[in-house]
Amino acid sequence: MNAEVCLEKLLQNLDPQMQDEVYVFCQVPDSQLSELIGDCLCVFREREGLSAIVPQILARQLGLAASGGFCQITLQVFSSLNAVGLTAAISRELANAGISANVVAALRHDHVFVPQEKAQQALQLLRGICNRAQYS
Repeated sequence: MNAEVCLEKLLQNLDPQMQDEVYVFCQVPDSQLSELIGDCLCVFREREGLSAIVPQILARQLGLAASGGFCQITLQVFSSLNAVGLTAAISRELANAGISANVVAALRHDHVFVPQEKAQQALQLLRGICNRAQYS
């Protein structure tokens, strides 16, 4: 199966799915990376140090300072890294509803992290994008 680049097809096949875990964004000392690498969803080396997305419960267990609780919504469509407009379309929809969206593009799918308290609303909005695209 080939990755999709057409925005219309991406939106028609978005298929957003909420994951069960609650995640946090945190800074991780290099010395602790080996303790949590197996449970990290993402690690990024920034100028200020390592940033990671980890399960909230793990961050608490390790005493890591973390921001918020975020739910992960995975867009099941196989999106190309060269696709144009997908992030903008979903971000615009969520922004219009006052929902922050932290988007991580992986090789096959995009993952949207939204505040836990607005996760169900965000999921419904993303499903709405898909429904509108299918019937337009």
